[in-house]
Amino acid sequence: EVQLVESGGGLVQAGGSLRLSCATSGFTFGDYPILWFRQTPGKEREGVSGINSRAGSTYFASSAKGRFTISADNAKKTVYLQMNSLKPEDTAVYFCAATMPEYSGSFTPAEYKYWGQGTQVTVSS
Repeated sequence: EVQLVESGGGLVQAGGSLRLSCATSGFTFGDYPILWFRQTPGKEREGVSGINSRAGSTYFASSAKGRFTISADNAKKTVYLQMNSLKPEDTAVYFCAATMPEYSGSFTPAEYKYWGQGTQVTVSS
């Protein structure tokens, strides 16, 4: 059974940093590209940053470029999202999701088959 478990969310002041983790199990790490999405109430789920560790590719939404980095630890089967210079508009529930290789780099939620339960990030002004 494929499982994705997010952790690392919390409350931080604007300008601060958080590192989110997405621990995976149930599949060969690297088989499925991983993307971080976020969602606020009443809004569509938005892609933030993704990684295809097998291909060595990373992807960033314009809102994340220059502030967020993404990495993967193959031994721990975990994907990390390092978020720096956080802004109040980054406040959301953050989800990690896995997709089939042919959708690598996609920011379309419907193309992601497996999802974690989400972790709340709150940035205070």
